Amino acid sequence: MSMRWKKLLGVFLLIGIIAIYALLVMRVAVAVLPEAGGLLEFVFYAVAGLAWVIPVRYLIVWMNTPGKSDAGQG
Repeated sequence: MSMRWKKLLGVFLLIGIIAIYALLVMRVAVAVLPEAGGLLEFVFYAVAGLAWVIPVRYLIVWMNTPGKSDAGQG
């Protein structure tokens, strides 16, 4: 797969992953945070706001690796 197609596919996957992740985080927040204090809310949103970066990193690395059809191009 060429790098151009990887990036196109990766952008759509990235948007989908972030949308699904945001919905899951909102669901957990609604279930857990109404009884929580301010400090727990802060920690939850800080962790949830950064946790998506770890799995998406692998997608971004994959998007930026040259494909087999890009090997001969400079």
